[in-house]
Amino acid sequence: MSERDGDPRGPREPEDPAAVPPDGGPASGPAPDATASASEGVDNAEGPERADASATTDATEDAAPARPRRRRRLALAVVSVLVLSLLAVVAVPASRDALLGLWCDATGGVCPGEPLPPITEDEEQDWRVRMEPEEAAVWGNYVSLGDSYSSGDGAGEYEEGTAEPGECWRSEHAYPRVVEREFSFEGALGFYACSSHKGSDMLSQIGSPESQIERVTEHTSLVTVGIGGNDLGFIPVLRTCIMRMPLLERTACTDQEEEVTEKMDAFEETLTTVITEIRDRAPDARVLVLGYPRLFPEQPPGMYYTLSQSDQLWLNSVAQRFNDRIRDTAIRADGEVYGARQAGSVEFVNVFTALKGHEVSEDDAWLNGIVLGQLGQGLRVDRASFHPTAQGQRSIAERVRLQIEEGPDRVLYTSRETLDKVNADLLHTELGGPLDPANAVPGTDAPGDSEEADGDGGDDAGAAEAGAGS
Repeated sequence: MSERDGDPRGPREPEDPAAVPPDGGPASGPAPDATASASEGVDNAEGPERADASATTDATEDAAPARPRRRRRLALAVVSVLVLSLLAVVAVPASRDALLGLWCDATGGVCPGEPLPPITEDEEQDWRVRMEPEEAAVWGNYVSLGDSYSSGDGAGEYEEGTAEPGECWRSEHAYPRVVEREFSFEGALGFYACSSHKGSDMLSQIGSPESQIERVTEHTSLVTVGIGGNDLGFIPVLRTCIMRMPLLERTACTDQEEEVTEKMDAFEETLTTVITEIRDRAPDARVLVLGYPRLFPEQPPGMYYTLSQSDQLWLNSVAQRFNDRIRDTAIRADGEVYGARQAGSVEFVNVFTALKGHEVSEDDAWLNGIVLGQLGQGLRVDRASFHPTAQGQRSIAERVRLQIEEGPDRVLYTSRETLDKVNADLLHTELGGPLDPANAVPGTDAPGDSEEADGDGGDDAGAAEAGAGS
């Protein structure tokens, strides 16, 4: 047993070559000259008297106190290296991936590039079925959650009843609709993404008919969720940058840095809880978490209205850093899923460059830009500004399609029991979730029958129609 495995004796000291017989056989015991050789460095430093005294001392008495000292020195050296490494990772923003790696190592999670935990034969034959990425996504219902970037606000052709102030602005061109048309789902699409929604809204509304998360059910095979831009306050940040005196308020954008960072920190916890709630309801689903696209060219050619080149670069960096937070949160969540040998997955979909060459200031932009008001009214940043057009939504859908087909960097599993139970009638019944008024059991006081629920029935009715028509 080695010292690392708990041997109280510690590692054996290497033997002096002179003490080992030439034929390689075992030495009969420590020779006197071996003891002298082991302490030679100290003897030479302190003179002949010290050497004579050392030669008459038993070898074990001389070596025993040296080992603890060497172990203490080694431990201190290791701790010092780890502390310096951690400080270096924290100090250099580019090393966020390295910090994530340290997190995964410390918790036993699964990180990109790391070997995946082995699956035993009993587990493979017991309750899980290994599946190819696409089949793991299409065996059940597809539920789409999120904010305006997922609802398709700005892409036109909105579902009836959703294109009004305060409503969800769900477009026929939104990426969930495009994805639905490209795959043969056994179930149907439940399209519940809603303009202006926040991650905090998704959590606070749990238990109510308005809740997006409550739409996720046990036999959901795919969930796409794009959320967080409103938690970050990205549109208000843009407004602050744009609605300023260009020559006088040059730091209007970057002055928001501290507040933006604080909101990013808070959102990581919010998103972690959102993912947990989704997986609690659909433990076999592939959960695809989308980031946000870059709004301005990588190298802005010049001013965009009142936004300088440096303003545009800063706004791009905010989007990139926010995407990094979303990605890291998804990776941590998936590490816990796969590390615990559970079914399903949590995957990040990188759409940061989905609009490359078609950013807001380009001639062929796939984003809605700033709206000009009537003469004398100046600039106006309205609801759909800086949101993808129909072509932009198709480009985002292409990233989602690739993720569905290629899957994560690991194998995927689905519960055998879930696959055995699923059928068309069950999927149709589950779509919309138990709090959807359309799923109310006759003769019961369903949440959708209450006056309180009727007050917001427009969104739910539209969502139910979207699901039923898919």
